[in-house]
Amino acid sequence: MFPFDAWTPGPGPLYTALTTSWAALNLPNPPHWLTTWVPGESPLSTQKAVVAAIGTYLLIIFGGREIMKNRPALKLQIPFQIHNVYLTLGSGLLLALMLEEIIPMYLRHGFFFSICNGQAFTPRLVTFYMVNYYFKYVELIDTVFLVLKKKPLAFLHVFHHAATAILCYTQLEGETSVQWVVITLNLLVHVIMYYYYYATAGGAKIWWKKYLTSLQISQFVIDLFIVFFASTYLFSHRYTHNQYPNLYFPISPSTYSHMAAKTSLPTVGDCAGSEGAALFGCGLLSSYLFLFIAFYKATYKKAAAKAKQAKDKATAVAAEVVGSSKSKVVVQNKRGTVVVTEVDDRP
Repeated sequence: MFPFDAWTPGPGPLYTALTTSWAALNLPNPPHWLTTWVPGESPLSTQKAVVAAIGTYLLIIFGGREIMKNRPALKLQIPFQIHNVYLTLGSGLLLALMLEEIIPMYLRHGFFFSICNGQAFTPRLVTFYMVNYYFKYVELIDTVFLVLKKKPLAFLHVFHHAATAILCYTQLEGETSVQWVVITLNLLVHVIMYYYYYATAGGAKIWWKKYLTSLQISQFVIDLFIVFFASTYLFSHRYTHNQYPNLYFPISPSTYSHMAAKTSLPTVGDCAGSEGAALFGCGLLSSYLFLFIAFYKATYKKAAAKAKQAKDKATAVAAEVVGSSKSKVVVQNKRGTVVVTEVDDRP
């Protein structure tokens, strides 16, 4: 028997344990609009609500920065560590729940089904997508801590936090089956990242910060490869099957219909989700990749180059020894004579 035959799609052991424990404690079942995406009923499920939430976030952080200008920075070590522990454990738990739903589906139906078939947008995954979406608003507190600690508000940080919440909303609204790829990779990175923040807040010296940024960049490369793959099949299938006759084109609808009927684009099937969600996801993830690469270069490459330049300069200065006295070795560089160190000339 194939070793994974027993791993059938359905509630996994972790999900079953959680729901069983919930029932054993006689806790009330959550309302359906908290476990099922219902636009207008689920929290933050409309464009107006999302715009209002992100606008409030920007108002708080930039307004807070102005308020904190003439005030001392707050340490907030314990609250900050609690915040990061919560996000580390929450991200890890959600990742495990998603994997026990996704892996059996992948093993039974294959990769293309898992990222493109409408049946891959399962009710349990929708619930997990919603939890992940609401996590994005909890993560906005990261920036509040920066403001209260009087740390710089980098464009990458603010843009990434705000835009990711919008991205999650568009994918839930657009019902894209491929979104689990982006979410699971992001959760994996966040487990490591929020642990890093927790540890460094307690004074730990972490040597692998550079590799964490490399992991984030790798995440976006994988995201883009798979998301562009899925989006290509989405558009090519729908174009070939003449599903855009009413869209505006610089050609007449009849000409478009003729072209769609005669043109054969490479496709193995449709990919679930709306065109708008696909375009927004591809565009935003592409911007993330470029921004994180720029951050990596600015933070690590330039710092390494400056350190090497300083070392080379010091070596060059030390090599230009022009004389000595009884107590000093004197060297000369382009700026003039410099005393390097004192020596003892006594025999």
